[in-house]
Amino acid sequence: MDLDIEGNAALVTASSSGLGKASAEALVREGVSVAINGRRPDVLETTADELRDIAPAGTTVLPVPGDLTEPEDIENLVQTTVDEFGGLDHLVTSAGGPPSGPFVETTDEDWYDAYDLLVMSVVRTVREAADPLRAGAGGTIVNITSRTVKEAVDQMVLSNAVRMGVIGLEKTLSTELAPDVRANAVLPGSHETSRITDLIDQGVERGDYDDYQDGLDDRVTEVPLNRLGTTSEFGAAVAFLSSPRSGYINGAAIPIDGGSMNANL
Repeated sequence: MDLDIEGNAALVTASSSGLGKASAEALVREGVSVAINGRRPDVLETTADELRDIAPAGTTVLPVPGDLTEPEDIENLVQTTVDEFGGLDHLVTSAGGPPSGPFVETTDEDWYDAYDLLVMSVVRTVREAADPLRAGAGGTIVNITSRTVKEAVDQMVLSNAVRMGVIGLEKTLSTELAPDVRANAVLPGSHETSRITDLIDQGVERGDYDDYQDGLDDRVTEVPLNRLGTTSEFGAAVAFLSSPRSGYINGAAIPIDGGSMNANL
C-alpha cells in the first residue's frame, strides 16, 4: 500500500534504538525525511547511517542528539528539525521505559524521574511542535506508550501509573489540534527489543525467573500468536497512523500486542 507520505518531514524522539528506531525506519522507507534523536551521539550517528542506507533518493536522515528530560534539548530538537526540513508533518514520541519493580521499593525520585521522562517529554515536544504541525496539510502525532495503560502489569508500577498521563494528553490533543492535526497512541506489548531483554534480566535478578529463557518463555506464553512482535510490524503501524490512509482515526489508543491483553476496552 502506498501511504502517500513521500516527501513529508517527521521527527521521532528516542529513535536511536528500539521501537522509536523501528518507527523512523518505516517512515524512511516511505520516503519521509526523518529527524532522529537519542542521548548518545555515537549510537545516534550509527543509526542514522543505517537509515541512510535504506533511504530512497532525496530522503534525508537528520540525527539530533538530546536528552528528553532537558527542556532546552527538546526546544533545540524541534527547532533544528523544522529549520532543516522547512516544516514538520509528523511527530512520533517515544522514550525509554522506567525501571521495573514493586511499589514498596519505588522511591519518590523514581516517580519524579518517570514522570519527567514519560509525560513531560511528550508535553514539551508537542508544545514545541504544535505550530509547525498545524501549519502543514494534515499533521499527525503518534505517541508510543505501552499496553500497561489499559492493563496493569506485575512489577511495572511506574509504567502502569505514569503512562496514563500520555493517554489523557493524546485524547485532549485529538480535539484541541483538530482538524489540522490528528493525534493517536500505540500501546506496544512485547517486541524484540533491548527493552524486553532488560526487563527479563531484571526479573531474573529479582528471582521472578530461573534464567533468561524462562522469562522469554513466560512473555511468549501470554501471546495468542505465540511469539513476540517484530519491530518492522510495529513500525509499519506507526507509519500507517502517520499517513492519510488512516485519515479518520483520531484520538485512538491502539494495542499492538498480538492479542495478549485481556482488557475488553
